[in-house]
Amino acid sequence: MDFDFALLYHSFGNVMLDWHVLLAIFIGVTGGITIGALPGLTATMGVALLVPFTFGRPPVESLGMLLGIYCGGMYGGSISAILIRTPGTPAAAATVLEGYPMGQRGEAGRALAMALFASFSGGMFGALVMTFLSPYVAGVALEFSYVEYFALALFGLSVIISISGTSIIKGVMAGLFGLVLSTIGMDPISGYPRFTFGVIDLMEGPSFIPTLIGLFAVAELFSNIEKMGVTEKIKARIGQYFPSLADIKTSAPNILKSSAIGTIVGAIPGAGGDIAAFVSYAEAKRSSRHPEKFGTGLIEGVAATESANNACSGGAMIPLLSLGVPGDAVTAVLLGAFIVQGLQPGPLLYKEHMDIVYNVFAAMIVANVAMLVVGAFGVRFFARVIGIQKEILIPIIFVLSLCGSYAMRQNVFDVYLTIGFGVIGYLMQRYDYPLSPILLALILGPMAEANLRRSMVVSGGDWHILVSRPIAVSLMVLGVAFMVASVFNHKRIEKRLAEARLADTTP
Repeated sequence: MDFDFALLYHSFGNVMLDWHVLLAIFIGVTGGITIGALPGLTATMGVALLVPFTFGRPPVESLGMLLGIYCGGMYGGSISAILIRTPGTPAAAATVLEGYPMGQRGEAGRALAMALFASFSGGMFGALVMTFLSPYVAGVALEFSYVEYFALALFGLSVIISISGTSIIKGVMAGLFGLVLSTIGMDPISGYPRFTFGVIDLMEGPSFIPTLIGLFAVAELFSNIEKMGVTEKIKARIGQYFPSLADIKTSAPNILKSSAIGTIVGAIPGAGGDIAAFVSYAEAKRSSRHPEKFGTGLIEGVAATESANNACSGGAMIPLLSLGVPGDAVTAVLLGAFIVQGLQPGPLLYKEHMDIVYNVFAAMIVANVAMLVVGAFGVRFFARVIGIQKEILIPIIFVLSLCGSYAMRQNVFDVYLTIGFGVIGYLMQRYDYPLSPILLALILGPMAEANLRRSMVVSGGDWHILVSRPIAVSLMVLGVAFMVASVFNHKRIEKRLAEARLADTTP
């Protein structure tokens, strides 16, 4: 397919000059940010809830609103991650690592401003790649089979060492605990229930959203209750709409690099923003001149995670439009929205409805601009949350967390699960065990197990299949190299921290 600049220009005219389409995009972005910021209400849920409202509306208007929800929801998750240590969406879980410490220092406005700028930059990067390179990038994604997905999961798990905090051993133990949790539920090949102890609600394993909310939000609430009346009230600087030039200059390399990582990961069906964010964070830490400062609230960490997970939105649209294969959960719902409009994503869409394809390109770009505008006006109001008295804020967050856990499956068991993981998370924090490796293992564990076993079934039990495909071998080699680099990086961090402690004790 030859790219048609004239058709793209015409499509921008259709989107920008039709106030119905513009209004739909802005409504979608505003709703997406709101949904993304509320614990448990993901962008997937937002798109799914609003698909029925698109019936009978023109395709560009309908798809524009849904794309607005998609982009806004990916950014919205960072708001609660930074302010209350509660990732609004799974893709924002990595943002907690640097964003929340910044908020605790009174720099919530600065962190939110960078999250917005990085989200816009990553989203635009992904949208532009989708626009100009979608057929070519989708061709690479089409090469992925069971072996490549297993190798991708191993590569993702190699990140655990980099996000292990002060102790690699404790990080690996937390990761192994997450892998054990990921084995609960139905066997991915035979369908036999494992470790459910007769509890029907565990047939699908621990539900991801309640687990995430429990480990991060409820655990932090328990910690704050313990400290209530001891810690000083935090005052957030809220006069900042956009990051400073110094922050942009510092974070620019990570934004560019993480945007590329996010787009590539997003273009691989079944991956997603959560994997891209953790991989980008680990890469930012590995390549930093001051890796020992990661985890204390670095603006570069916020920039890396947010640009990666928002770039995934454009990347995930590539296989959807080019192959008819959803790149993630949100695009799976969008596939239904396309079909409702009488459109079948895939090669024939480019042939029979080229105008719709270019309208989607234009709407995605405009949606990211709308996210920047709506987010800029909302930053100062979002940052005010950090200044609310904890006696008022803690009960509100607790109720929202439990409501978010229940809303996903309308299941009371998920509420108990959230509280249980909250206790586990609180105890782990108290004894300096990192929580992020558990989350990463829960995401990648099922992918690794299912695709390894399918590879064995296909090969008749021959392990050589794992090293028979170039892409898989490359991913495994990268994973090993990343682990080795992370170990050396960790030793460098320990050395610098020891030197800093020695300098502090020297009179």
